[in-house]
Amino acid sequence: MANLPVLVFDVNETLLDLESVTPLFARIFGDGQVMREWFAQLILYSEALSLAGEYVPFGQLGGAVLEMMGNIRGQSITADDSFAVKQAFAAMPCHPEVTEALRQLRGAGFKLCTLTNNPAATAAEQLERAGLADFFDRQFSVDSEARRYKPAPETYRFVEHQLGSSNCCMIACHTWDTLGAVAAGWKAALVLRPGNAPLPVGPQPGIIGKDLMVVAESLMARYTNS
Repeated sequence: MANLPVLVFDVNETLLDLESVTPLFARIFGDGQVMREWFAQLILYSEALSLAGEYVPFGQLGGAVLEMMGNIRGQSITADDSFAVKQAFAAMPCHPEVTEALRQLRGAGFKLCTLTNNPAATAAEQLERAGLADFFDRQFSVDSEARRYKPAPETYRFVEHQLGSSNCCMIACHTWDTLGAVAAGWKAALVLRPGNAPLPVGPQPGIIGKDLMVVAESLMARYTNS
């Protein structure tokens, strides 16, 4: 078991169901599909800030992107709207297979951690409310020392420093996250949540699965059956 990689999980959408926020966007904008555009823009501008050498906490950035999208559409975004999105984001349920997948990975001897763009307090609340907090040995946030959003190399290096090991495997449903992890020297596994797919250029994940259970089974087969 000594050679098992530390499994480092993305939180938003990988573990928690982002689609649960869609009805709120349908209420605000009259179109639930705006949620996907908002989330994509949130990731885009988080990465843009990191490239520019700037940092704004993820929740604050999410509100700013919501306001920006309202301005683009001529839609007034109220303080209540921004608060409702923040609350819904903190209360996302986990995907149906996640609890059992994490249980099996823990049982197989893997050490489990999280690495998220969310501030630490938000991430802790998310995992606690979704019933997942007890599965994880450590919870890491870009809001700590790194203060650069994934996939900036500094975020993965920060986790390595905290763990005292570079033998890590990033588990995420976003190709930009697995790309950054592999570029930093980590292993990676990609969960194919709806709306996400592999990118056929750049560093590739070693494992791809339709959900977290499939990925978990592949990890256990690769690292615990030899």
